[in-house]
Amino acid sequence: MIAHLSGTLLTKAPQSVIIDNGGIGYEVTVPLSTFYALPEKDGRVSLHIYTHVREDALMLFGFYTPLEKEIFTMLISVSGIGPKLATNILSGIGPEELLAAMARGDTARMQSIPGIGKKTSERIALELRERAMKLKGTLEPLPSQVLPPEEKGMLDDAASALLNLGYSAKSARDAVERARSRLETFNLQSLIKEALRVLA
Repeated sequence: MIAHLSGTLLTKAPQSVIIDNGGIGYEVTVPLSTFYALPEKDGRVSLHIYTHVREDALMLFGFYTPLEKEIFTMLISVSGIGPKLATNILSGIGPEELLAAMARGDTARMQSIPGIGKKTSERIALELRERAMKLKGTLEPLPSQVLPPEEKGMLDDAASALLNLGYSAKSARDAVERARSRLETFNLQSLIKEALRVLA
């Protein structure tokens, strides 16, 4: 089983990347939380890998942090949640915020994630709340854990806008974070404008 993969980033897209390692290109499915942290094309990358084996396929799922991988493995242990849905869940909410929602048993917050309905959110809360509480207790508090959902969504939208303008995911994310720290109050438009000033 492949548990870790380092190499050169040949191609990247919001749903998958190809990493060259020793002349072999490995296609890896990634959540948006990992995509935003990737370097530019041809940069060096190192991902934590979950290898999913089926009768007709072998798929690699990659994560920038051990926390993302840990949450992913927790999610796929829940009945009805496969690797693709678990990846989509991590794409719809930051790992720290998701872990906090799981630890609280916050089914309403989880239902706001695309692909998660009432029954699935209830299963996650029932089966993973205790594990999530234990995992959350081992982590240092992070600012993103206390961001209101509206503000986090605005940051993600601003980063997406910069991506559409041709900036790399890492540059876009860093610029948005710096712009947010400079502004006392902001909306999406002012956040994007300030991020563009940062990039300039």
